[in-house]
Amino acid sequence: MTKVYFASPLFNEMELMFNRFVVDQLRSANADLDIYLPQENMAINDKSLYADSQMIAQGDNDKLLESDILIAVLDGVSIDVGVATEVGIAYAKGMTIYGLYTDTRQGSTATITKLEALENEIGENQFHYLNLFTVGCIKQNGKIVTSVDELIKLMK
Repeated sequence: MTKVYFASPLFNEMELMFNRFVVDQLRSANADLDIYLPQENMAINDKSLYADSQMIAQGDNDKLLESDILIAVLDGVSIDVGVATEVGIAYAKGMTIYGLYTDTRQGSTATITKLEALENEIGENQFHYLNLFTVGCIKQNGKIVTSVDELIKLMK
């Protein structure tokens, strides 16, 4: 069994549903994956209960440090700070890291007009930004993919 830690924000219904969808797809595609999805750990993530910062850090770090692969969801206004921390820990451990980056503003639809606006018009950035330090850590230990289907193929 390959142990996988799924790092993603988990603070609203949209995030919880997306996480569940991706992990269900991965589990269906590969029964050899033992995936830790933090939102399933009710001891530290049931928001009607109390877990302090050390309980949360210990609960997730124990699972992260015993994992073989980290999958990090990179979507959002910026990379979630918890996800960035998990990437840093996985990088320091030398773990394989796969980033899932589905934002449609990645730059693959660049046009002359968009590029000119980027250079000449304040506030007209049509592209999404990811922190390059975090991206570099992921790329040095793994790969970034742009769809759930690509992630599933990578994990087979």
